[in-house]
Amino acid sequence: MKRLDCPSLHATKSQRMNYIKYYNETDFPSYLPKLNALYDDLFSHGKGFRSKLVALSAKHLKLENKTHQLLAQTIEFIHNASLLHDDLIDRSHLRRNKPAAWLKYSPEYAVLAGDYLLARVMVNLSSFGNLKLIQYTAEIISNLLEGEWIQDSLVNDWSVNLQRLDQVHNLKTASLFKWCLRSPFISVDIYDEDLHELLDNSGAILGLLFQRSDDLLDFDIRNYEGKAILGDLKSGYLNSFGAFLLEELKQKQIDPFKNSQTLDDVYKAIGKEYFLERLKDFDSKNQALIDLYEHYMSQLEESVHPSVVALTKDLRKLSGLLYWRDSKQ
Repeated sequence: MKRLDCPSLHATKSQRMNYIKYYNETDFPSYLPKLNALYDDLFSHGKGFRSKLVALSAKHLKLENKTHQLLAQTIEFIHNASLLHDDLIDRSHLRRNKPAAWLKYSPEYAVLAGDYLLARVMVNLSSFGNLKLIQYTAEIISNLLEGEWIQDSLVNDWSVNLQRLDQVHNLKTASLFKWCLRSPFISVDIYDEDLHELLDNSGAILGLLFQRSDDLLDFDIRNYEGKAILGDLKSGYLNSFGAFLLEELKQKQIDPFKNSQTLDDVYKAIGKEYFLERLKDFDSKNQALIDLYEHYMSQLEESVHPSVVALTKDLRKLSGLLYWRDSKQ
């Protein structure tokens, strides 16, 4: 297969789609046509951000093409399996502006497709033969499931705080970002303990920033991609910004807030001025995380591995890009 170089974060849509198509390529059996149709339908137009994050390390480590492809496909399979299961558990009707798999293909097929992707991950990694990579990947999948168990218990819990949600996000979103940063090094037997601790901490922050920024989209904050608003709230789930909003509110304000159907309803319930002030505080809290991430980048620059120093230049821009959603970052 011809190797496709990882597109930059500002690549054209055509460049991104060619790359995603390449690394989303599957060899699902032809006698499973519904599985092939489901996967192509729902995931052929994804952003592939996690596989592109893997590609940054792969480029600097000069991974063999087959290793790069395995890692990129692995993270896409794990992520997409989690989406299939999450949508069913949450009864979300849309995924990337399309009917969710459980609605279009049935709940049974959504479960089977997700399970199949996870099984293929372990089969493919077993063939690769790196025991540490298999073990680490299994831990990540376990973390995802634990996070889903906890998150499902928080539906209609209007007293949940940011610390509790951070636990969920560290198990789910952040665990995938950690894997993207660490797995390329594990694949070539670089096990430097200090290095992996820095990569783990950096990945945790990237995942947390990504999730918190995504939660802001639900309140139409920096919603450049036009995501449907108040989807979490209407599903009875208080996301990170929602929990941050309610920290200082009284019960008489919380009741109308949780029943809001529009942003105007939210503003009426808690006051638009209060909303904007809390947004400012939330941004400040996350800017502190970005600053900590920058500290980790400075430590990575001191690495004895030349590939890590070069990689750091690519990683520096990600924290601001993920949180502020600013393409100029």
